[in-house]
Amino acid sequence: MATRIGALSPPVPRSATSSPRTKFPADSLRPYMRQLLGKTLAGAAWDSTDKARMSAYSKEISERVKQRMIELEPRGFKYIVTSTFSENLGQAGRADMSCHWEDTDGAIQEIYSNDSLIFVIIAYAVRVG
Repeated sequence: MATRIGALSPPVPRSATSSPRTKFPADSLRPYMRQLLGKTLAGAAWDSTDKARMSAYSKEISERVKQRMIELEPRGFKYIVTSTFSENLGQAGRADMSCHWEDTDGAIQEIYSNDSLIFVIIAYAVRVG
């Protein structure tokens, strides 16, 4: 009988022992992200005519999150921060993710919305070396 591979393959079991390498402290970053979004975007309103200002919000928040990640764990990780800034027109919003990496990696997301805008930020900490 031929062995099947691909989508029908059984999952590879992970080791029961935890990694001796440091795990990224995601629980320390999440409250920072929530507070940063609340403070930075509290008075913000969507303005489709001022793309530079909308872009500046995204860049400032992303840079500050990345800097905080470096402060929390300065070595051993590659940091990636993505953000999405959009107009809130009363649509439903949802952001989900599933990451299947090493147990030391982290992916943290936060969503901020008001009557005018929706901002989603995701920060990834991927172990290197």
